[in-house]
Amino acid sequence: MERFLDLLPNEPAELIRQDNHFKQLGLDIGDYQSADAVVGLLLEHPRLMQRPVVVRGDRAVIARPSELVEELL
Repeated sequence: MERFLDLLPNEPAELIRQDNHFKQLGLDIGDYQSADAVVGLLLEHPRLMQRPVVVRGDRAVIARPSELVEELL
């Protein structure tokens, strides 16, 4: 997964969905700035992962908004 994170132009924390579930868990995004911390959180709480993520070759994007997929085409 860390290799996957290397493909994204975003900071690792941007892969975390900061929704109501995140807030209910009492989490602080400041605690998830490293790739290792993000991977650990997403393994424990997979529903917090931003989706969709599109990978093409050696590049990837978090496709929110969906127009970001066009960057890979």
